[in-house]
Amino acid sequence: MRHGNSGRKLNRTASHRKAMFANMAASLITHEQIVTTLPKAKEIRPIVEKLVTLGKRGDLHARRQAISQIKDQDAVRKLFDAIATRYANRNGGYIRIMKAGFRQGDNAALAVVEFVERDVDAKGAADKARVAAETAAAEAA
Repeated sequence: MRHGNSGRKLNRTASHRKAMFANMAASLITHEQIVTTLPKAKEIRPIVEKLVTLGKRGDLHARRQAISQIKDQDAVRKLFDAIATRYANRNGGYIRIMKAGFRQGDNAALAVVEFVERDVDAKGAADKARVAAETAAAEAA
């Protein structure tokens, strides 16, 4: 019997699940929108919403708790500086999940996970900055 055991196993070990959700949360905070399967999207929502609540608290202990959960200090910095201030007057409901059809290879249900009032320029900004730096270095050489 599964009394008191909540959450989907997603056919992974507990350590794999924990690492996967940490990576997904960091990617969602960095890019403010990700595409994943629907069950993973439904599982990542409470994790990220609790992280945003930690960011709204804003003290050192909350920052350390967030770092221990997602292991990406740049993402935590963005969470506490930009995202938490954006949702300062909002009482939950920071994440939107929209169904996005089915994946070509295995027909898995896909979903777009994004912040409700997201920064549209954040998606791919790191990639654009990297490409600009590479082209500048290539021109300088």
